Amino acid sequence: MTSSSAPSRKALSKIACNRLQKELTEWQLNPPTGFRHKVTDNLQKWTIDVTGAPGTLYANETYQLQVEFPVNYPMEAPQVIFVPPAPSHPHIYSNGHICLDILYDSWSPAMTVSSVCISILSMLSSSPAKERPADNDRYVKNCKNGRSPKETRWWFHDDKA
Repeated sequence: MTSSSAPSRKALSKIACNRLQKELTEWQLNPPTGFRHKVTDNLQKWTIDVTGAPGTLYANETYQLQVEFPVNYPMEAPQVIFVPPAPSHPHIYSNGHICLDILYDSWSPAMTVSSVCISILSMLSSSPAKERPADNDRYVKNCKNGRSPKETRWWFHDDKA
C-alpha cells in the first residue's frame, strides 16, 4: 500500500533525533535563564518563550521563538525566527527574521539550541535602541510567500547591537 499524502517535511536523521533528544534532556535539567521551552510532541519544531533580561530595553518583555530543525541537524543550522510580533531591534525584521551570523554563515555543529538562545538574548540585551532595521519594509515585502530567512544573503557588518 502506498501513500499519496507524504509529509511535506522530511523526517529527521537518526543523528539529528539523538542530538535533539540529548539537547532537550539537558534543557529540561538546566534551562538557559530567560527561556522556556513549550513542550510538544514535535521534536523537529520547538517553540521557546524568551523574556528580556533585567536592566535592558527588553526587561520583562516576552517574545516567542520558533526553531525548526533541518533533517541533517546539527551539521546544518536550525531556522530560528521570532513569531510576530517580533521585538523592535536593529537586527530583527518585523516578520520575525533575525540577522545573526551564527544562524547562517557562522553556524557550527558544536552549537546547541541553548547557545543560540543565549546569543539571541545577548543581542537583544546589547541593543541601544528599539528600532527596526533600516531596510525592514523592503526586506519584508520581498519575503512574501513564507520565504525562509536561510534563503537570504545576509550582510553581517554591525556587532554593536
